Amino acid sequence: MGNGAAMLNVVIAAVIVATGAALIWPPIRKATLWRAAITPLASIIGSGFLVLGPILDITYGAFAPVVMAALCAVAWGLGSAIRFNIAAMDWDAAGRGRLETLGAWALAFAYVVSVAYYLNLFGSFALRLTPFDTDFNARLVTTGMFALILAIGWGKGFAALERAEMISVGVKLAIIAGLLVGLGWTFAERAGAGELVAKTPDMGGWAGVTMAFGLLVTVQGFETSRYLGAEYGAEVRIRSMKLAQAISSVIYVVYIAMFAYLFAPSAIELDETAIIELMGRVAAILPFLLTAAALSAQFSAAVADTSGSGGLLAELTGGRVSPRTGYAILVGCGLALTWGLGVFEIISWASRAFAVYYAIQATLAAQAARGGKSVLFWGLAALAAAIAILGTPVE
Repeated sequence: MGNGAAMLNVVIAAVIVATGAALIWPPIRKATLWRAAITPLASIIGSGFLVLGPILDITYGAFAPVVMAALCAVAWGLGSAIRFNIAAMDWDAAGRGRLETLGAWALAFAYVVSVAYYLNLFGSFALRLTPFDTDFNARLVTTGMFALILAIGWGKGFAALERAEMISVGVKLAIIAGLLVGLGWTFAERAGAGELVAKTPDMGGWAGVTMAFGLLVTVQGFETSRYLGAEYGAEVRIRSMKLAQAISSVIYVVYIAMFAYLFAPSAIELDETAIIELMGRVAAILPFLLTAAALSAQFSAAVADTSGSGGLLAELTGGRVSPRTGYAILVGCGLALTWGLGVFEIISWASRAFAVYYAIQATLAAQAARGGKSVLFWGLAALAAAIAILGTPVE
């Protein structure tokens, strides 16, 4: 390892430690706004960060940053509809209307698909740096994680695990900060040497649009602010969603803007763990750190969505389906998805499921709003419906 490479590893490690220390500094850690933003932020920059770079680079080439910015803009628009609903409506279960109930069912289904998405990524990343890295073995690991999730749910252990969410998010953000510094260092070196790459997209036109539709789930997660009413008031939830979306959008766009010009698409083998090998070209320390962050992030996200799905099913059925039974249903469906579909297909189905939920939320906002806002929300509802119908998986 040359002196420059060794120095970069040291710098990345120092940035990770400094960022982690900043995030556990009491004035930040105890701030109400930050605590409220942790939940949506954990979801938005979880799995998407791991898969988006290679997907966008191969598919859209030099235009990958534009597509990333467009995804973030769509997510912000859909978030504005949910923020309007938080501010304008009473969300207690007794007052829930039919459309809102339909939205809750859509969200429950979306949770089922998203848990399959998280745990399939967990299985893939768990074996990526081992001699056992095959699709079959990854599915076996995913199956074991589903069994563990079910056992924890039946043993009433979710609450203890969910308390670790802030630690998990802090670790993930610190590692992402180190990764961005590593990318920035390498980007500056290659720019100075005239070695940046820019490729015309392999896919454009309508096919490119529908594939982007299938990636909506990678920027999903902001809607979780909507369900924190027992802990935070409407104003805090609205501000925390904006903060989470702003932070994640900046991270995503900066990340893709560097990634797309550092790695030639022809040199990337597209799979769900491609980022591990690619980041190894930037700095030797990054693959191990990213693997640790991936495993922590996927497991904590799966726990949160499993818990949310079980509770939501119990609420929607008036207790006829208990949370425990809901966990079992989720695990059964998740195993069917795991063994029946590939990870990229699951991503597309998760995007469709969340798009249905967003379409319903935007419709609710459009019905309650007036004037230009109503028109905007109707447009967002139509866009979300189109994403649900037309989104296609990455090939």
